Parts: sequence; structure tokens; C-alpha cells
Amino acid sequence: MKVLVIGGGGREHALCWKLNRSESVSEVICAPGNPGIKREARCINIGAEDIDGLMKLAREEKPKLIVVGPEVPLVLGLADKLRAEGFAVYGPDQAAAELEGSKSFSKALMDEAGVPTAFFETHTDPEQAAAYIRKIGAPIVIKASGLAAGKGVIIAQTEEEAIEASNDMLSGNSFGDAGSQVVIEEFLEGEEASCLFIVSGDTILPLASSQDHKALLDGDQGPNTGGMGAYSPAPCVTSEVEQEVLNTIAKPIIAALKTRGANFIGTLYAGVMLTDKGIKTLEFNVRFGDPECQPLMSRLKSDLGEVLLAAAESRLGGVKLEWDDKKALCVVVSSDGYPANFETGQVIGGLDAVETAGTTVFHAGTAEQNGSIINSGGRVLGVTALGNTVQEAQQTVYKALENLDWQGGFYRKDIGYRAIKREQNS
Repeated sequence: MKVLVIGGGGREHALCWKLNRSESVSEVICAPGNPGIKREARCINIGAEDIDGLMKLAREEKPKLIVVGPEVPLVLGLADKLRAEGFAVYGPDQAAAELEGSKSFSKALMDEAGVPTAFFETHTDPEQAAAYIRKIGAPIVIKASGLAAGKGVIIAQTEEEAIEASNDMLSGNSFGDAGSQVVIEEFLEGEEASCLFIVSGDTILPLASSQDHKALLDGDQGPNTGGMGAYSPAPCVTSEVEQEVLNTIAKPIIAALKTRGANFIGTLYAGVMLTDKGIKTLEFNVRFGDPECQPLMSRLKSDLGEVLLAAAESRLGGVKLEWDDKKALCVVVSSDGYPANFETGQVIGGLDAVETAGTTVFHAGTAEQNGSIINSGGRVLGVTALGNTVQEAQQTVYKALENLDWQGGFYRKDIGYRAIKREQNS
């Protein structure tokens, strides 16, 4: 079958890479794609937010399956429009995508559904927000309610820092319209994990566990990013934890969306915190995580095309996923200065040598210029490897990265450290 993938980041590269290796798939098309995706798919330069352009492309290409990678086109209602014209789409409708599109909506729905989460308030007035911050005290979490590419979360250590962050968001300085409403919530302590599910109506199929590192610097220090690395499986997500997340978080939130008439066909991403008071929900996304998708696709042995088509056609029941027993780890290489200001247009060398050292290099923020690969975004590459242990996978990636020739590249040196510590202790 012909599959159209929407998007051009590291997540979409991983999806195209896996679909291109699926026996059920004869051709992969990607819009807009990137230089790395070009090796796996026929790329067509139509932006992921160009809804009219994507609709025209779908009519021309007539793919059997359309996979919407990023959140923005889902929030804009692309899946609804495609389904209305008879296409099989993997990606939730606009009403369900609001789960990621609005943190205030998401938190209210969690309350309504009885999903465990941090206590919170939503504010649009700076003075009322400041009063709530002073009432709760620090540390405290300030979130831009709208889409902010994974960066709209500030963990403030003092009340002054929290008030400054809240004011900055509400004034439109930090995240534009995404920060016109802020969610102020309790700071949760514990270990964070990513629990992803393939959802089709009432059928919820868990994916292998994963864990990402959102902080910029080693030791999970520094500002939040879209993700500096990830690995799968996550040792902290035991079978008991997975079952609890399914029963107390995934099932209730999907049921609550259904009562509102939302049609959820796609990936439900539950970011959870394992606290000493139980499992709490940090956030929901309505697509594969990036960079979690890269290690997950590296471990998946099932035919991805068949699985996603079954979900899109409401026949996911009975589908079972097969996983490689090996561990997978992905290190994100970003532009130096990310998530704040960074330079683009720098030539990236040594990519072939990185890959021949036993890794797969997934492109995220790259472009081609005069025959060279250059950086075009904040998070640029996702260097991924398999190993018998997380430590072995980590060693393979970091050894391969010694071949990277890019002075402007930055990456953490400790991705997977929690899992490796568990391996050593056991």
C-alpha cells in the first residue's frame, strides 16, 4: 500500500524509516520531509500546517493510509477533513487533539475523568496568577496552555521566578498566543516516564515503555526542551505500572473524550510521574513522542503499516505488537544555544561515519544547501542504537558521535543514566 506521512521532524523520519521496512507498504510519501527522510520516502515540499495543500496532495496521490505526525495539523483539524473525504487516517480528530492543544482543557478533563494529576489552577490575569503562586509557594510549575513545541513549561524554584515566568507568558513575550492562558500546578517529585498507546475507539494497545530527558543539561538540569534523548524500555515502568497507567489514566481519558463526541484514532502519549503518593499524569500528547518514537521504532518488530492501518480502519482488536528484546537509546544533537537563540545554516559533516559506527541517524532540524547537510532548527539529529543493555546502546551512540564534524552541535553526555544505574544495581 501507499502511505503518506505528514511532517518533517525526527519522529516522522523514524516513522518513514519503519514504514519503508514494512512488508505491507509499497511506497512512502512524506510532506514536507527532510534530507534524512529523502532516503526512505518520496518527499513533497508541502508544509505540515498547509491544510489546503495537504488535502490537494491526498486527492492526487490517493494513499491507502495517511499518518499525521505532528500535533499542529491535528489541532487544526486535518484528520477531520481527510476522513470527511474517505481517507483512512492515523491521527485523532480536532476535538480529541484539544487534549494536547490546550493544557487548561486537558487538566479540566482529567479532573472530570478522575485521572490522577497535580492540583492546579488556570489563569489569564497576571495579578491573580501571582496571588495563587504566593498561596502555593515554590517550587511550582508554570505551563503555557497552548502549543509551545514541548518548551512551554517552567519549573520555578522560587515564587519570584514563578511570577516572572507567569507574567512573561501572559504578556505574550515567551510563547505568543500559546501563553495567553497559564496553568499553574503543584510540583511533583519522582521519576518521569512516557507511556504511549495506540488507540482506535475503545481499543487501547500499549506500546513498549520509554523514558525521555527533557532538561537541556546533564543530570537533568537546566531549562526544559522538546527532549534531549530517550530510551526504551524504561526499567521504572514495570508491568504493574503499565497496567495502572492503562486502567487509571488512558482508559478514563479516552472515555471522557468519547462522551464529548471526540473520535480518538491515533497515539495517546501519557507523560507520567512515579511519585511516592502514586502515579500522577503530567501531560497528554496526541501523537508519538519525539524523541521517544526513535527508540520505539528501532525496537518494533511488527509491521507498522499493518498496525496503523488496522487502527485507522477501526479493527485494532486482536492486534499484538512484537518487540525486539534489545534496548534502544537515542541521543539528540541540538544547535548550540537551543532552546533559546541559536544559529542555523552550519554545515554538518561526518554523518556517514556516525551511521557506519552502528547507529541510525534520524534527521529532525536539517536542510540541504549546495550538496551539504546544514542545521535548520533547534533539535537537529537523533542518533539511535540498539544494545543488549541500555549501557551498551549508550556506549555505541557516544562512540559513534565522536565521528560527528559539527562545531555548533551540542548533546548531553548522560542519556539513559537512570536505567544504567538500575542495570548496575541489579
